[in-house]
Amino acid sequence: MNIELGQDQIEFYRENGFIVIHDFLTPEGLEAWREAVDEAVAARGRTRLANREGGERWDDRSRDSYHQQVFVQRMNLWMDSEKVRKLIFDPWTGKMACQLTGVDGMRIWLDQALIKPPWGNPSAWHLDNPYWSFSSRNAISVWVALDDATLQNGCLYFIPGSHKTITFDNVEIGSNIGDLFKVYPEWADKEAVAAPMKAGSCSFHSGLTAHGAGANMTPGWRRAMICGYMPDGSTFNGKQNVLPDEYFNSLEVGDVLDRDEQNPLIYHVSKPPVRG
Repeated sequence: MNIELGQDQIEFYRENGFIVIHDFLTPEGLEAWREAVDEAVAARGRTRLANREGGERWDDRSRDSYHQQVFVQRMNLWMDSEKVRKLIFDPWTGKMACQLTGVDGMRIWLDQALIKPPWGNPSAWHLDNPYWSFSSRNAISVWVALDDATLQNGCLYFIPGSHKTITFDNVEIGSNIGDLFKVYPEWADKEAVAAPMKAGSCSFHSGLTAHGAGANMTPGWRRAMICGYMPDGSTFNGKQNVLPDEYFNSLEVGDVLDRDEQNPLIYHVSKPPVRG
């Protein structure tokens, strides 16, 4: 794995709000990730989110909405797949997230397989952290390419430096891909940076960096696996997001989100991590 960060990479991330790590996985590692994610997605069936009453069904066969043609989404696969759990609990990835952000420890907020279908719609510009149940300028995600992510099949795009000026306002990921620029008109004239990646490469991006993904203009699927991280010590902001009902209903705004069964600590400079 390409897991050693240089100071120049850390500085690039902090200035721009994202960084691409080429050849993040070995060829053997890439096959392990593909196998684990494919098996977990197939086993999950139509249930989109683990550990939530009612199961939050998502019918992939229905093609009658814009959003269902953006991607197939399966969240918190680590909760019901031992293979995914082993990969997501890798402390090296958590360590890299800490090095990039400058915090002491990271917990898993969520993982999600995002699989863009053939001829799939673009993913609208958005921010990650304002959807989540905590608010932090040090929230961060890793996006692992399981297939080549190209300009043709829907690679990521970023607005460099956008993480420096956001106010935590956000928009839904809808059919108007530029709605975010109505909230942040100062970004509308900035040049977006494309981030094509070979399979096995990854990117890290701030939970407050504006990003989206292009349309899939090919007949093939484009698979990616993402893990969003929460800095250790983060507190509840009142939003449910992926929290199960029982836990959500027990929380008050300001409570520390430190339940390891929901948000495992995967790396800390001085605390032992939760073992996968």
